[in-house]
Amino acid sequence: MLHNAVVMVIIILVINIVYVSFSTMRMILTLKGFRYLAAFVSIFEILVYVLGLSMVLNNLDQIQNLIAYALGYGIGVMVGMKIEEKLALGYVTVNVITSRVKENLADRIRGKGYGVTHWVAHGKEGERMMMEILTPRKNEWNLINYVKELDPYAFIVSHEPKAFHGGFWVKAIRKDMRP
Repeated sequence: MLHNAVVMVIIILVINIVYVSFSTMRMILTLKGFRYLAAFVSIFEILVYVLGLSMVLNNLDQIQNLIAYALGYGIGVMVGMKIEEKLALGYVTVNVITSRVKENLADRIRGKGYGVTHWVAHGKEGERMMMEILTPRKNEWNLINYVKELDPYAFIVSHEPKAFHGGFWVKAIRKDMRP
């Protein structure tokens, strides 16, 4: 009897981890514009969801099943986020502000294959070089670490752009981001 209860708890836990991971991925794919892939993932998401929920609802008298369901949900959120982090879908814009105006850092960053738009700006303590760099998300930390090598005191902010029009990267981006 105890063996069956433990197996049921493990099955419910695993099912909910899988369900929530699918759910997280579907949401991210939807937000990134991958409509058809998101719809395909949602088929499996709902199949797993119904299976797991029915197991819990058919055994509401077993509190450990409900706890396993809730625990699986929480773990599934973390697993889904980790999967998304590894996939690193989309692009980021990295904004860099440096006091090293005369050192031509933009050309050194371009030498690594990044497209850089730069201009001179004025901050509280004088002239600053502003750089805006668009890169695939999977390259974000490589770029940030390279900028830190060039200027350990650079101010760096990254964010995900919502739309693209014109410029150096647009043709490549359009190919990569077809829904």
